[in-house]
Amino acid sequence: MNYGFDNDKYCKIQSEHIKERIAQFGNKLYLELGGKLFDDFHASRVLPGFQPDSKLRMLAQLANTAEIVIVISALDIEKNKVRQDLGITYDVDVLRLREEFINRGFLVNSVCITHYNGQASADAYRRKLERLGIQAYYHYTIEGYPTNVSLIDSDDGFGRNDYIQTYRPLVIVTAPGPGSGKMAVCLSQLYHDHKRGVDAGYAKFETFPVWNLPLKHPVNIAYETATADLDDVNMIDPFHLEAYGTTAINYNRDIEIFPVLNALFEGIYGENPYKSPTDMGVNMVGFCINDDEVCHEASKQEMIRRYYDALNRLALGDGNDNEVNKIARLFKQAKIDTSYRRATVAAKERAERTGVASSAIELADGTIITAETSSLLGCSAALILNATKHLAGIDHGVKLIPQEMIEPIQHTKIDYLRSRNPRLHTDEVLVALSVLSTHDENCRRALEQLPALEGCQVHSTVMLGEVDRKIFKKLGVGLTCDPVRKSK
Repeated sequence: MNYGFDNDKYCKIQSEHIKERIAQFGNKLYLELGGKLFDDFHASRVLPGFQPDSKLRMLAQLANTAEIVIVISALDIEKNKVRQDLGITYDVDVLRLREEFINRGFLVNSVCITHYNGQASADAYRRKLERLGIQAYYHYTIEGYPTNVSLIDSDDGFGRNDYIQTYRPLVIVTAPGPGSGKMAVCLSQLYHDHKRGVDAGYAKFETFPVWNLPLKHPVNIAYETATADLDDVNMIDPFHLEAYGTTAINYNRDIEIFPVLNALFEGIYGENPYKSPTDMGVNMVGFCINDDEVCHEASKQEMIRRYYDALNRLALGDGNDNEVNKIARLFKQAKIDTSYRRATVAAKERAERTGVASSAIELADGTIITAETSSLLGCSAALILNATKHLAGIDHGVKLIPQEMIEPIQHTKIDYLRSRNPRLHTDEVLVALSVLSTHDENCRRALEQLPALEGCQVHSTVMLGEVDRKIFKKLGVGLTCDPVRKSK
């Protein structure tokens, strides 16, 4: 896997920059954390070398001075909103996040339930948290938020919210996903601290868009594809340009709300310490890219992956046309289409030639390997066998798993487990290879090639099941699928 991002440099300079910002505000800073904290797979895909838990590793250097507040919206609790990448609801993810943070040495004292308006589901969730010994707070819906500044900045606005008791100089405010109300929580805390005579500051830690990369840089366009369902738009920050005469990239929501934030800061502090929404950020990612071309390529692959993901959800009835159409428009900005993805072209060509579901993988050296569905193997399982054989230098004609071993597995699946699909999935093939590897040299050599698949790109001409998707994810493979259901 080619790397384009210096992760060690990032952890070092990012933590130093946050320390400087804490000192700027009298040793009390509320840090709104956008994106994922320890499983930021989007960042790791578009910035090869960025570890999914890089932000948490970096903040671990500040663990003794930091605590975490987890935010969840009562609206998300009420509608059982699901985190798409993990398949769990936001209320469950809050508990998962808390446990992960504590296991890594962070102080997590509280959960804040925002957008509260008497919802019974939110009350039930708060009782559950309290039974688990977790302090929970309510922040209420404010009519006219965020434009009704006079109401927001009053005892009937932020003043109604519960004050979250915090103990450390750095308070990290995070959430399972976007739209949870993290910024409002930070601003509400500033309001209450000011009432108590406590000087505190606010900053935003959001990886994307990268403020010091060009507007049409593929990394920034890839961020727009990732948030196409939210209709975010990257923009040149006009406030930054006016104040400093230099170009910085932000996105529409932060730019649109900045005049309101400016009024709120003036109400709380008497003046705004920031001249632009970009000033509020502490992101140092753009200074840690050490191979721009690698990040260009990875970001284009991510755009296409997002497009197919949107198509798949649309085919399953979970997506919408607007998201698909927006990503298609972003393709034009990046000057790509799905044919840019070589594995996609190869898989479709094999499917057209054979008339059955097929798949293809582009290896690190650019080699394309293809496979097709057979009576014994699904196309993804066959692809892993073909790819590992190629990497191990094993002749393509060699059968790693003999048919007499596959057939008993199929018998168990159909007759005992009542499965409709007799073909082996990727996990079953890997288990079979593992068993055989104890006495078969070829199987052992093939298994040893699995790490070489990390960073490779795969395409399937049918939507794969959850098992196959998870295996590819664990292998670090970028997967796309045509929005076509498997035939029964």
